[in-house]
Amino acid sequence: MPLGRRGGRVSALRCAEEEAPGAAAAGSWASPQQPEAAAQQVLLRGIFEIGRSSCDVVLSLRALRWRPIQPERPAGDSKYDLSCKEEFVELKDIFSVKLKRRCFANQQGNGTLLGITLFICLKKEQNKLKNSTLDLINLSEDHCDIWFRQFKKILAGFSNRPTSLKILLNPQSHKREATHVYYEKVEPLLKIAGIKTDVTITEYEGHALSLLKECELQEFDGVVCVGGDGFASEVAHALLLRAQKSVGMEADSILTPVRAQLPLGVIPAGSTNVLAHSLHGIAHVVTATLHIIMGHVQPVDVCTFSTAGRLLRFGFSAMFGFGGRTLALAEKHRWMSPNQRRDFAVIKALAKLKPEDCEISFLPLNSSPDLQERRAQGSPKSDGDAQWHVTQGQFLNVSIMAIPCLCSVAPGGLAPNTRLNNGSMALIIVRNTSRPEFIKHLKRYASVKNQFNFPFIETYTVEEVKVYPRNKTSAHNPEEEDQLHETAPETSFPWNVDGDLMEVTSEVHVKLHPRLIDLYGESMEEMNDAKVTCNCL
Repeated sequence: MPLGRRGGRVSALRCAEEEAPGAAAAGSWASPQQPEAAAQQVLLRGIFEIGRSSCDVVLSLRALRWRPIQPERPAGDSKYDLSCKEEFVELKDIFSVKLKRRCFANQQGNGTLLGITLFICLKKEQNKLKNSTLDLINLSEDHCDIWFRQFKKILAGFSNRPTSLKILLNPQSHKREATHVYYEKVEPLLKIAGIKTDVTITEYEGHALSLLKECELQEFDGVVCVGGDGFASEVAHALLLRAQKSVGMEADSILTPVRAQLPLGVIPAGSTNVLAHSLHGIAHVVTATLHIIMGHVQPVDVCTFSTAGRLLRFGFSAMFGFGGRTLALAEKHRWMSPNQRRDFAVIKALAKLKPEDCEISFLPLNSSPDLQERRAQGSPKSDGDAQWHVTQGQFLNVSIMAIPCLCSVAPGGLAPNTRLNNGSMALIIVRNTSRPEFIKHLKRYASVKNQFNFPFIETYTVEEVKVYPRNKTSAHNPEEEDQLHETAPETSFPWNVDGDLMEVTSEVHVKLHPRLIDLYGESMEEMNDAKVTCNCL
């Protein structure tokens, strides 16, 4: 490189370093300029090598931009007429910054400085997120230190991002792979982001519930569960019970519940991962982890399940009838692999298909704009003039869902007409019909056809539902060879609540509570409004 060119490069570098403190001060968070102008104001400008090209790099409050530095073009020589395309990355997509060094074996100290590495969250197709890196190469310690400190200052300004998390692992989920999923895929990303973690591996069913009800959570910014839908539901239930306890409410009180105090992150490591799929549009471990790291939080509606004035649990979705009996059969055969157990239970339940004789009362959602606005803000109050509707008869299945329940076997959702936080539940009633017709309905969940376009199916948008089983002997017959639980009384009816078995001997009252818990994830509204495509089948 000619001496003049080298001298110019050093001069430019020196100027950038000398201007940095003043520029950073001018671009501080309390700038008197207009917001848009302040966001575009230059904080730092300097030269780095990016992708083997020397680049002019500019840092503002909103983005990092760079453009390759082109050699001066001799007059009339067109071969030097190269395009200089500017590239950029928004600072909100950067989740960590590290000094890049080269260290040799047995080398003392920090090694040779090479520059700065930025860790970036990128959005790909199918709502998938991936982590990437951008290396800014420069051998000057002083130059890199100025930029590194400025990057750290900007990242510290994203106050919604967690710095400390309580991690709960269910080692029994799916193929017992939750521990592997966490330590191989999740923990490395959390370490890069500088997030402190406290990990507990649960040892028995209900361990997470008892732990979260008692342990100190003040030092944590959020709770993360690694497991399936049942485990995620247990942790959400525990966080909500803890919130009730914090204001002096009884654990089984069905008064207006209190919002959970900490957001919940769901890392999918189960067999269906309905909750994670509904949150992110895809059951992908890295995507779920990056949403947590980036601090993407959205409120989600929750249901209370109660009987005889006593709270049974919190949950997001439930099935009674075929869905409940299928899960009860699967739970009896836990010794099988998850896929075998699920397929066996479905086939067995279809072979013994029979309806439940029950009465269903429901409170339709009032669609007045004023009420919907109040519910969108989290108000649980219904319209006092709303009338309960009653239907009774023989029902093969009853689904009550506050979330769309996306999964691999139903890419459009088991309840495609509801949302995560629109203040309503989907009530789907399947009346008694022939086995072939019912199977045809089930198969449509995996297709693009309308799975509810049958004369024996009714759908409603509701706020509350009460289910009163009337055929007391239809639940479990102790004399049957394939009884679900030999010790269960005849009046016990199985419910599938978020993939967890709940057995109840009487009526169940399901009530929606808008935006009761915050979950890590971005809003999937646009994805739900568009035609859903899925490659997980």
